[in-house]
Amino acid sequence: MIPLKDNVRLAHVPIVTIALIVANVVAYLIASAHGGSLIGGPTDETLVRYGAIPYEFTHYGQHCDLGLSGLGQSVLCSGQAGVAGTARPQPATWLTAFTAIFLHVNVLQLLLNMIFLAVFGTSVEDAIGRVRFVCFYVLGGLAALAVAIVLAPDSVDPVLGAGAAIAAVLGAYVVLYPRGRILSVVLLPFFFTIVEVPAWTMLALWFIFDAVLGLLGAASAFGAGAGIAYGTYVGGFAFGLLAVRAFARRRSGELATVGPSE
Repeated sequence: MIPLKDNVRLAHVPIVTIALIVANVVAYLIASAHGGSLIGGPTDETLVRYGAIPYEFTHYGQHCDLGLSGLGQSVLCSGQAGVAGTARPQPATWLTAFTAIFLHVNVLQLLLNMIFLAVFGTSVEDAIGRVRFVCFYVLGGLAALAVAIVLAPDSVDPVLGAGAAIAAVLGAYVVLYPRGRILSVVLLPFFFTIVEVPAWTMLALWFIFDAVLGLLGAASAFGAGAGIAYGTYVGGFAFGLLAVRAFARRRSGELATVGPSE
């Protein structure tokens, strides 16, 4: 089931949502160009370099890099027991908190996230305003990173916050448009149909599909971190649920107004 559009009437052109989609796609292409592939995504080295690693935040000044261990290639960090030497020059730790928000593991995760951002982000942007929406999106990714650090402060697996930022948008949508409905296409072998479903249905499907893609991507690349990756989605979604009222520029009664289906 693929979402096409919701039934919320927009008052403004969703410029910021469009810009965020373009930024995510461009970031993916640039990240994948350095030894990665269009389908398979960025290399492990790129994910380690620009992903947000909890260990680096809890051991500020120490950096991580790919190296050889008894288990083969893995993420090693300076200051760890049994690790000698220092990592190659890396981006500043604080900077990776922001670069991680625009990283995706593979093209499937990118496409899934951008479809949902296009459908749900437009209505959230319309409700809270363009500048607030940018802040909300970034803060959603940062909040998810904070959850990952709390869950596993010594983890050396890169946290990618793109899905978590979009989870925050979905959480906001639930609060702003609880009666929203989504026009979706259902694909079956040799057959497809168009149906209209409650927004909750599509949110649940996104959470399942994107979490699975993210977990499999993290597991295949680094062999760990599945629970942390899942936690970031929960953290982003919770941030959206709890924080959107502080960003809303209209009263709750007006925010929940949904137009008739087209």
